[in-house]
Amino acid sequence: MFATPVSRAAPTAIRADLWVAAVLLLFTLVVRGAWFGDANADTDEQLYSLIGNAMLDGKIVFVDLWDRKPFGLFALYALAHAIGGPGPEAYQGLAAAFTVAGAWLTFVLARDLTDRGTATAAGLLYVVLTAIYGAFSGNSEAFFIPMMLAMAVLVRDPDHPLAVLRILCAMLIGGLALQVKYTVLPQCLFFGLWALWGQHRRGAGPARLALLATASGVLGVLPTALVAAGYALAGHWDAFVFANFVSFFDRLPANAGRLHRDIILFLLPLGGLALFGLNAARRAGPAPLPQTYVFVLLWLVAALATVFLPSTVYRYYLAALVPACILLSLPLFPPKPGARLNLPVLIPAALYLALVPFQYGLTHDNRTATERLASAIAPQIDAAAGRCLFVFDGPTALYRMTGSCLPTRFIYPDHLNNALEQNALGTSQVGEVARILATRPPVIVTADRPVTPQNRAAQRMVAAAIARDYREIAHETLATRDIRAFILRP
Repeated sequence: MFATPVSRAAPTAIRADLWVAAVLLLFTLVVRGAWFGDANADTDEQLYSLIGNAMLDGKIVFVDLWDRKPFGLFALYALAHAIGGPGPEAYQGLAAAFTVAGAWLTFVLARDLTDRGTATAAGLLYVVLTAIYGAFSGNSEAFFIPMMLAMAVLVRDPDHPLAVLRILCAMLIGGLALQVKYTVLPQCLFFGLWALWGQHRRGAGPARLALLATASGVLGVLPTALVAAGYALAGHWDAFVFANFVSFFDRLPANAGRLHRDIILFLLPLGGLALFGLNAARRAGPAPLPQTYVFVLLWLVAALATVFLPSTVYRYYLAALVPACILLSLPLFPPKPGARLNLPVLIPAALYLALVPFQYGLTHDNRTATERLASAIAPQIDAAAGRCLFVFDGPTALYRMTGSCLPTRFIYPDHLNNALEQNALGTSQVGEVARILATRPPVIVTADRPVTPQNRAAQRMVAAAIARDYREIAHETLATRDIRAFILRP
């Protein structure tokens, strides 16, 4: 059942919208506040932060420090650190701002399908589900999902009087999103095709459609083209192409494949929301589905393509499905006439709030343990003399927290210990590990339980060096792993 939004006078609607925005902001801060200041809240973001800080010191991503994420993601982190300082609060604050924007845009889309109260609950559910599905601190999903929502808001209505201008703005946003994560491409293509279909339906001829498609394509490619041109002019074209495109295909697929047990398990809640919502919409009556609902259904297909485009799929990739699944679920929660709150749809947010104190306790313990580990390591490091920490497996944030120099441009531990990366770096994993060990780093950090398939040869080299030349100085449990630091014997 779809509710018709209640029309209000403009000042009243604006005041109501401001109240919704305030609620979404406060709720976001409460939910995400547990991770503020935790440098080890998540894994990948530690690398993005390190590179973002290094960019402020003149380092060039893909050249001085390597990863395959697009330049735009690191630029966002550099911006966050330029404004908020070198600590994790900087990028976590920026990610929280993006999350508020994503919740608001979910609310805007939901208003096409239901009343204001239920739409507000949809925005709250966005905050909850993106946190549950891994976008709770600062990974790339926290940034690109709101950008996809912005595109959706702009192109959903082909009959808008400013439809063409909105389409062009959406395509530029899509181009910027590609510079956060290239796998958003299927969603960008869907939004473009929907926009072209809308203009065709309004009577646009082939020439006009071709012109709009060309302009949309140019705007979509423009941010990446500008970055590529910058690297070419600086003499780093090969490094840019390899990191951004070639290495993506050189990375080995995981043995479990894309659709493994862990992914299926985490797909079930989102799939249940979407499927039960579709069933409720179907049972509501013979009336055709609202255009926005059909749009969201097709968007979900494109979002699934985003999730499963890489050869290895991690559970946090599923966060890309959250907005569409929430919107598709709305027919499950028909508002009652005259009721100001739709209590059933608020239940997930209320349940999550009940768990927040527990989450604050967990993150406090994790933060304290990471700081103890960094405090034990820092006195052994001499960055001025080039005596650098080597984190073979463990928190990348330890480099910043200990004031260490960097022993390699492949500074993310996963790049040197993950067997899936062995053909994707443009150099030998074993050779790079051997080179680092030959410098006799003053401290080596390892973990008891790897999170990816390991390069056994590199692992044996590190274990042999530790057994021969090092002794343990610190041992902390971070999340579910035991992290150990070993100091070089005199």
